[in-house]
Amino acid sequence: MGDELTPREKCHLITRNLQEVLGEDKLMTILKERDLKVYWGTATTGKPHVAYFVPMSKIADFLKAGCEVTILFADLHAYLDNMKAPWELLELRTQYYETVIKAMLESIGVPLDKLKFIRGTDYQLSKEYTLDVYRLSSLVTQHDAKKAGAEVVKQVEHPLLSGLLYPGLQALDEEYLKVDAQFGGVDQRKIFTFAEKYLPSLGYTKRLHLMNPMVPGLTGTKMSSSEEESKIDLLDRKEDVKKKLKKAFCEPGNVENNGILSFIKHVLFPLKSEFVILRDTKWGGNKTYTTYEELEKDFATEVVHPGDLKSSVEVALNKLLDPIREKFNTPELKKLTSAAYPDPSKSKASVKNSTKNSNPEDVVPSQLDIRVGKVISVEKHPDADSLYLEKIDVGEPEPRTVISGLVQFVPKEQLQDRMVVLLCNLKPQKMRGVESQGMLLCASSVGDPRRVEPLDPPAGSCPGERVYVEGYESRQPDDELKPKKRVFEKLQADFRISEDFVAQWKQKNFMTRLGNVSCKTLKGGNIS
Repeated sequence: MGDELTPREKCHLITRNLQEVLGEDKLMTILKERDLKVYWGTATTGKPHVAYFVPMSKIADFLKAGCEVTILFADLHAYLDNMKAPWELLELRTQYYETVIKAMLESIGVPLDKLKFIRGTDYQLSKEYTLDVYRLSSLVTQHDAKKAGAEVVKQVEHPLLSGLLYPGLQALDEEYLKVDAQFGGVDQRKIFTFAEKYLPSLGYTKRLHLMNPMVPGLTGTKMSSSEEESKIDLLDRKEDVKKKLKKAFCEPGNVENNGILSFIKHVLFPLKSEFVILRDTKWGGNKTYTTYEELEKDFATEVVHPGDLKSSVEVALNKLLDPIREKFNTPELKKLTSAAYPDPSKSKASVKNSTKNSNPEDVVPSQLDIRVGKVISVEKHPDADSLYLEKIDVGEPEPRTVISGLVQFVPKEQLQDRMVVLLCNLKPQKMRGVESQGMLLCASSVGDPRRVEPLDPPAGSCPGERVYVEGYESRQPDDELKPKKRVFEKLQADFRISEDFVAQWKQKNFMTRLGNVSCKTLKGGNIS
């Protein structure tokens, strides 16, 4: 089909539904001479889910436009990203990814013979590539490497060197795969601009960068492998798909952060050029939409009900998933799936059985991501007189927005520029219309009148330093505390301020490498 299209028509196919293109002028120049060479890479970490149909659908567009497309299974990257894929599971997960991605492409009608598949370790361990890694490391600052990976590489208080190498390797992939362009999500933008800055320093050509928007998950936030409620697994049973879609965020008339509508826009419409709303005749019967904009307008004006939208997506999605389920319904692939992604509950059960008389703790304080922060700004919440809206630096590229109910307890000027202690891995939640991205930990008096004061980190502490309970400093915190598991609430029941004004959990001190976390006046108080 690509040979029959004009360069402008090819450009339209390549760029439709993208959020951003870096180097669009160069794209047209290439298309006037020859077909574009583009690659998409995926680190072989968590299980691919239905949001992976978004890049798959875009790859179908690239092929229709006559592009030469390479798919990179970035196995080495998966290990470098804070060991998201343990070394012993790396080969198994790469096999799983390769099988499931090919099954996805087949389910949407993409001919595999038009694609080139390659693994990172096929060339990233070569002498030439390794030498270029060293050359690049002599040019890149630690600041630039950390900034480039901020949206992609897992951020921790003490980052491993491997995570700082990650952006450089992704930049070098563009040269070693001999492509004109790299395609990815807009969360990759900092890595893309890093590549544009540093590849020419090695004498290599600056490439084009094509960016998809980040599609909301079922909860209205980014669809994530690590957030079970936000995603539908490619091998989920039909009843599980129905259950998850039923619970999905899809407010009547609300088209913002609507994962259901986004899936229709970025997957179903590009594949079929139409979408059918299935509904009872008493509600007007079925209606076929030939443009997404028309469907979005009808949903915004509540002509289309969320229930009908969900049930229609359920039918369309199961048609895509059926051939994948069928392919994986073999002893060999069932074995591969369970080996690549061992059931954590089984390993926990075996540990529990082996130590059933030892009464192991249900939750531990190292699950909490508590950090030193500095209050950059503080002002009254625009819609709540009892709340402060604070910007707090916790060592990340941007300060966090935090809402706290301290107006009646702490004057504004006492918070400004103060060093504080912040719980950073609670699920963000809106408080009077503003999303709070953390909890300011405070001591509070037991009796009346109630007094509250923020906890104080040790003198000399810096934003981003980890706060831990003594004896529990080795484990990495959870990425995000799941509200249903009530991890913080269970631990908080044993939080106290000692007679020496030190913050404690079960009489073990909260501390940083510089000393204990404390408060000024509220000995014997609670912590909240």
